Amino acid sequence: MKLLTLQRAVARAVMQPLMPSERMQRKAPGGGRMSAYAARYIKPNDRLTSFERLEIYNRQYWFRVLASLAEDYPGLRAVLGGRRFEAMCKAYLTECPSRSFTLRNLGAQLAAWLRQNARWISDRRVLALDMVRLEWADIEAFDGEAKPALRSEDLREAKPASLQLDIQPYVQLLDLHYPVDDLLLEVKHGDDTPDRASNAVQERRKHSRVHAVAKLEAAEIFLAVHRLDFSVYFRRIEPEEFALLTALRSGKTVERAIDLAFRKSSVPAADRAAFVQRSFQTWAALGWFCRPEENKRGEKVREKRA
Repeated sequence: MKLLTLQRAVARAVMQPLMPSERMQRKAPGGGRMSAYAARYIKPNDRLTSFERLEIYNRQYWFRVLASLAEDYPGLRAVLGGRRFEAMCKAYLTECPSRSFTLRNLGAQLAAWLRQNARWISDRRVLALDMVRLEWADIEAFDGEAKPALRSEDLREAKPASLQLDIQPYVQLLDLHYPVDDLLLEVKHGDDTPDRASNAVQERRKHSRVHAVAKLEAAEIFLAVHRLDFSVYFRRIEPEEFALLTALRSGKTVERAIDLAFRKSSVPAADRAAFVQRSFQTWAALGWFCRPEENKRGEKVREKRA
């Protein structure tokens, strides 16, 4: 038997969902008895049958991936409640099993999956989607790619009318409807703070806070999630800042990005130059700018010629 055939066969069994009793299913992938399936690929020993040996890996796989999602999405767990969150995770992982060597990517499809499976979040759809987007952005900002920083010579070589500035990939830009940034920090703080209160009391506190946020009227909130000195920060930004950064990231020139950012702005015309200068100084100090990619420059040249 080829090694690849063995690996795929064992992986199919290991990634099958557990029964409600948290034991391995008796039915094998594709039908038939799991005991016979296990005996084809796994040798028994003097203590365990083939089924029992395979079951150990099946259970440990599910315990680990479920624990990983719980660690990565404490805010979503607080929004949905513990039981519904765990049931949702099992359904998600059954349809979107791990395809990466690292558990870091386990929730990469969760936001899109929840949009298509809205029954899990039907009563708090917008709040839950805001939260899951924020928590994925937190992951991306923590260890996302950092490109070479913008150099002074990059600015000297560019003409003012065609100047482009790219944004570091790890900087995540979110348009939200609820203050999930504050809510997530409260949830995490509650988990990290030593407290004499029982877990049940802490869960009630989280439920109360989530309920209070859910009752708020939806409002536009713009957020930049970024890292600095190996820590992730949530920074609320103005609508004009969000539009400017989004336009720069899409490859627009600075001149065009500014024009788009203030198209529907309430900032008085007399104050806009100072607003832009202050914003660019802040972003530069935070290290958000990187050299634009060559393909973006080429696209802009073609766009201008057209």
